[in-house]
Amino acid sequence: MKSAILPLLFGIGLALGQVPAAIAADAPAAAATALPGASLYHLQAGLTDQHGQSLQWASLRGKPQLVSMFYANCHLMCPLILENAKALQKQLPAAQRARLGVAMITLDPARDSPQALAEVARNHRTPDDWRYLRPGADDVRALASVLDVRYRFREDGSINHTSVLVLLDAEGRVLGRSEVVNALPDPAFLEQVRAALAATD
Repeated sequence: MKSAILPLLFGIGLALGQVPAAIAADAPAAAATALPGASLYHLQAGLTDQHGQSLQWASLRGKPQLVSMFYANCHLMCPLILENAKALQKQLPAAQRARLGVAMITLDPARDSPQALAEVARNHRTPDDWRYLRPGADDVRALASVLDVRYRFREDGSINHTSVLVLLDAEGRVLGRSEVVNALPDPAFLEQVRAALAATD
């Protein structure tokens, strides 16, 4: 019961600019006090990357992140999400590219093994430092909730989902969102990314 209400409490806390006590109590005291109230990194979620390495959602903290949710068997919008993020990165100077993390989180951990995620990375020739992340089955909905990604499984095994890139600052606060409709980055969103990176100079 407790795990079922945490995402709801967290969403309410973000709206109020506060972290609900139920979540703060579950997090290490130092991390809870150090993070800003609106940080998405208050959410405790375990992940595995495309190399089979385990990490925590909060370990992305430290530099701005471009985050999205997708799944490997998607052949329409998910490739556009990847190409859009690649195109955005290419429009940044090399020094700024190095300061932007990119994390693609699967909505389908049952099928998207680390090997499947590594294959997506190879097939789409994304940069080596991109992270393809597989949440625990219980953490997918919580991550989708804080990132405001709506999704549902269809009978044929495909997933209807929000196609969006989310920009987080180094502390995990949402700075901007871009709905992906094609492979070209939105100019206004690109400027938000540039501003976030300039603030880290």
